[in-house]
Amino acid sequence: MHSLSHVFVPNSVAVIGASSDADRIGGRLLRFLLEARFEGAIYPVNKSGAAEIQGLPAYASVLDVPGSIDQAVIVVPVAGVEAAVRDSIAKGVKCVLVLTSGFAELDAEGRERQDRLVQMCRAAGVRMLGPNSLGLLNVQTRYFSTFSTALYGLQPRSGPISLATQSGAFGSATYGMATLRGLGFSKIIATGNEADIDVAECIDYLAEDAQTRVICAALESCRDGARLRAALLKAAAAGKPVLIMKVGRTELGAAAASTHTGSLAGNDAVFDTVFTECGAYRPQSIEEMLDIAYLCAVTGRLPANSDMGIITGSGGIGVLMADHAGEQGLSMSPLSPAGVSAALALLPFAIAANPLDMTAQVTSVPQGVTRTLDVMLTHGPYATVFAYLAHTGLAPLRFASSLVELQALRQRHPDKDMVMVMLSVPEVNQQLEAMGIPVFADPSRAVLALAGAARMVACRRALYKLPQPTAAAEPLGDVSTEAAAKRVLSAAGLPTLPEQLCQSADEAVQAARRMGFAVVAKIASPDIVHKTEIGGVLLNLQDEAAVRSAFDTLMSRARSAAPAARIDGVLITPMLVGGVETILGLHMDPTFGPMLMFGAGGTAVELYKDVAFASAPLSAEQAQRLVNRVRSSALLRGWRGAPVCDELALVDALCRLSDFALAHAAQLESIDINPLLVRPKGAVCLDAVITLRQPS
Repeated sequence: MHSLSHVFVPNSVAVIGASSDADRIGGRLLRFLLEARFEGAIYPVNKSGAAEIQGLPAYASVLDVPGSIDQAVIVVPVAGVEAAVRDSIAKGVKCVLVLTSGFAELDAEGRERQDRLVQMCRAAGVRMLGPNSLGLLNVQTRYFSTFSTALYGLQPRSGPISLATQSGAFGSATYGMATLRGLGFSKIIATGNEADIDVAECIDYLAEDAQTRVICAALESCRDGARLRAALLKAAAAGKPVLIMKVGRTELGAAAASTHTGSLAGNDAVFDTVFTECGAYRPQSIEEMLDIAYLCAVTGRLPANSDMGIITGSGGIGVLMADHAGEQGLSMSPLSPAGVSAALALLPFAIAANPLDMTAQVTSVPQGVTRTLDVMLTHGPYATVFAYLAHTGLAPLRFASSLVELQALRQRHPDKDMVMVMLSVPEVNQQLEAMGIPVFADPSRAVLALAGAARMVACRRALYKLPQPTAAAEPLGDVSTEAAAKRVLSAAGLPTLPEQLCQSADEAVQAARRMGFAVVAKIASPDIVHKTEIGGVLLNLQDEAAVRSAFDTLMSRARSAAPAARIDGVLITPMLVGGVETILGLHMDPTFGPMLMFGAGGTAVELYKDVAFASAPLSAEQAQRLVNRVRSSALLRGWRGAPVCDELALVDALCRLSDFALAHAAQLESIDINPLLVRPKGAVCLDAVITLRQPS
């Protein structure tokens, strides 16, 4: 039995704070349970000592209730919550739902109150939802444990979609929008402050739930990245689409934001990455989330491929849908020669392509629309075929014959999906949906819904694998300078150049002479992270005089720009010409751990933000996919006649950085290797910054 079974499916419930006033919070919750005809035992509890509340025998304390209780729902004022939880634990409940607010969301004192509740529940092995939760609905069992006023006007339909959200208001808005468009739910839960139960654990439960086929979720934050990853992967393994929205921005400490990698990870790119790696899709709006959920719920599956066909009586609508398909990365393969012949034999006036424009003349051909649809399904590689039928669904009697024909097509092509795009009445929609055929009024939304579903299919072909535990590595020591950082990275197998730290101009000249001209000179200071910002890097020094002058210039610039900085000297290293500058980075995300970054390098990395992230560990295949996600990777492949660069060396560097990050995860905050110069043969780290985690 799942640890949340008694949360979602209790057999008995005590409502602590129940009220006879059906419009007060405690009365409203009891009213909704009664109106829903929940079949389990309901015990109203109120210290007033009333003998009866809303027609049910009432009790002054939960300890007075005869028999056992699975769940206690607490809606008393905040001052009475601790006592209510303590009594519930003494009664032997399996879980408590604390719907009262006034805890960690309020202030430090509220945080202390919340922590005491958690300690009590954990010590007793009791699960807690909330506090500050809007409760939950189990539509199949008619368990409506919520005070949401949405239930005043909208009664939920039973269906295969479940929703887990931190925000109760988000949940109510989503529930309302979904119910108004006829979508059915299995379960809805609002986790509130998540002192114990969080959205990740709810996804884990729903991945097992036989009544849930599609999981929708919404996060404001995540305190356990490993649990969220595992839950999303579990849902993917179960074949259940997960549509997960994340609001807000990741907050990073000043130390992480001081590096390029930390700055770029400061947006929610990390959440995007984790969702994709774990087979989930992140919609940009509630509307998009519900569109994709509807598509998957009605068809009962994700599309087999991202190839789509279109039949239409309007050339303009067909082009509009094709435009969206191209923008979203969907395929629209041409109709096969056999398909073209079949289409023209049926409709000599048609434009036999994809989209297949039937023109208005299709109405003169018996069963013209469904026979054309059969051509696309039979002769195309399309997993999904859209049929734009204008407003034909507004006349149920005229559409009745089409329903029969579409049912036959559904049986003839069980491995393919049909989507109707038309204006229609609810009666027609429900009949089509019962056949497994979704209906969209808006052609653009129909294509966007398929695109979201297709992206889940694509990312599930290469799911993230949770790392195995590794032994802690030896302390890294002082890595505060470029030279020290590169020594550590070199020991980890990343490619570096010979270099020498010099304390005088004479020493710099001697180092340059040994290395051979031309050379590069850089200021070396643990307090100057971005040397180029103070003119701290001088390139292409061709002779001894240039090196001597460079040493003096760099020391002068450093003292002028950062008078308090510690100056270790000047670093001399060989000058390389050619290749493509890239950036490799590590961001130790506070939620998800080590995240690798790759992108276009150089001084403008934060301006262009042409970067992508991936979770450690990286295999060679995953590293290559990371490279492929960056637009400027085209420069590595012989752009405009330039030499082709060594991507194998780049992939190897990414994998070695990933291994290093996992081995030293407890010590690291971030790493910048910028640039990593990728050359026709090999790659080399030209600069590196390692930031260690500060003691707690």
